[in-house]
Amino acid sequence: MLWTAVSIVLALLAALGNAAASVLQRRAAAVEGPGPSGRRLSWLPHLLRRPVWLWGAATLVLSGVCQAGALATGPLAVVQPVMTTELLFTLMLGSLVFRQRAGGRAWGAFVAMVVGLAALLALVWPSGGEAAVPQERWLVAAPLVAALVALLVVVAFRLPSAPRATVLGSATAVLFGVTAALMKDAISRLADDGLVRLLTAWQTYGVVVAGLAGFLLLQLTLHAGTLVASQPALTLGDAFLSVVLGAALFDERLALGWRVVPELVALGLIGVGSVQLARSPAVAGGQDDDEEADRW
Repeated sequence: MLWTAVSIVLALLAALGNAAASVLQRRAAAVEGPGPSGRRLSWLPHLLRRPVWLWGAATLVLSGVCQAGALATGPLAVVQPVMTTELLFTLMLGSLVFRQRAGGRAWGAFVAMVVGLAALLALVWPSGGEAAVPQERWLVAAPLVAALVALLVVVAFRLPSAPRATVLGSATAVLFGVTAALMKDAISRLADDGLVRLLTAWQTYGVVVAGLAGFLLLQLTLHAGTLVASQPALTLGDAFLSVVLGAALFDERLALGWRVVPELVALGLIGVGSVQLARSPAVAGGQDDDEEADRW
């Protein structure tokens, strides 16, 4: 129980770091217009010279360290749902940085997400579980995940803007969940056999590949449509898949049975809250959709 509490604290710090990085990098992008060539992404090299953007990148690294610590000390089915609090922290930090006052609807969404997350964790609360994943499980899971992501991406690019962002958000959430599972599995090698085993484990490099793919897919997601269209899929997809992966890969035992209905209600609260928070200028960075689209 103590280690689970430590895991939750580290996951909250990781979510805070992600929120801070998002706000800082959006702040840098907001003041950087198109580059001299006027081409897409021509402004990106200028961001690399902006201290605010670099501080955001550094914060993201620290967030990754906290997430690794959380996964090392707690169940996957707890850590990743807790990470959804990134939106809550983004609301608070964005309100300060972008000087956008959060209205009553945004704070109502804040409460809905907090209540939904607390209820979900209390109802699902995993027990047991293994630190490492047997290789044969990855042999089954990896091809299924790759096929699912590929299918979602192919389908997404046949859809118009809003549904495309939703489907791409779902694909991104799958990669985020798998990256967390790989990270947890890799860290178990460090605990058991030391640094050499960590550096020679394929899971370590799987984290790099899946994480980079997830980051790139996230950029496509954000540019395919509004944050409102993509955020629910990102938030709920990552949380739900992580609960499934925790049970399927790490043998984390979940409390289901009669609790399934209230658990779905809790997921619904998180989803509704994420939609409303995504509408808040404090989360979106105070830019309207047309302005955001013009940058790309």
